[in-house]
Amino acid sequence: MSHTLQAVIFDVDGTLAETERDGHRPAFNAAFREHGLAWEWGVELYGELLAVTGGKERIRRYMERYAPEMLGRDDLDAFIAGLHKAKTRHYVALMETGAIPPRPGVLRLLRELKAAGLRMAIATTTSPENVDALLRHTLHELPEGFFEVIGAGDIVPAKKPAPDIYAWVLERLDLPARACLALEDSRNGVLAARGAGLPVLVAESSYTAGEDFTGALAVLSDLGEPGAPFRTLAGETHGKAWVDAELLRRWAEAP
Repeated sequence: MSHTLQAVIFDVDGTLAETERDGHRPAFNAAFREHGLAWEWGVELYGELLAVTGGKERIRRYMERYAPEMLGRDDLDAFIAGLHKAKTRHYVALMETGAIPPRPGVLRLLRELKAAGLRMAIATTTSPENVDALLRHTLHELPEGFFEVIGAGDIVPAKKPAPDIYAWVLERLDLPARACLALEDSRNGVLAARGAGLPVLVAESSYTAGEDFTGALAVLSDLGEPGAPFRTLAGETHGKAWVDAELLRRWAEAP
């Protein structure tokens, strides 16, 4: 049985922009320096930490592995929250410089989906402040309120790969999962989307290349542009060279 596609739900980090390596990672390091910590998250180490979703959770995992002596602090939760708050401030300041552009095809696809009458939403584990910074600076060409629903941060207790954030967004869209499609870049994102019953497309990012994307409709290098086609890494792309509303409908509405 096929279903009519009504909404597309986007992940943020790695999907809309390559924010992890050049945005979040240096912001974490700036927060550590601000707090007098001799911690430095290099590119490779940060890639390992990305197995954990959520910034506060990532700090805790790092402490468990590399600074276990700090886990006994009486104010551990508050300490981690303070670090994360500082990191968010540094990230927002970095985004304000306009240094991180959208990924290939993102702005074009968003505009095409809006013109096609499809509803759009965001489902991410990053904080609302980070989403706002990306919308105001990386995606500043889009009008305010472009995304109908934004699910972000700690609004659900369990983060990806748990499906909770997608369930939260679906409830507010008042749509069944079968009427929507998710765009992700990571295995955790695929697991979260599929756990909520959503079909999911993957455009892998610099940190997620080669992950296990079992369950995805297709895996692409990016969303593609006219004159700069995506590379198909897995799945059927129906002869298309870039992702558009028609291709998303074909994927979502296949029996």
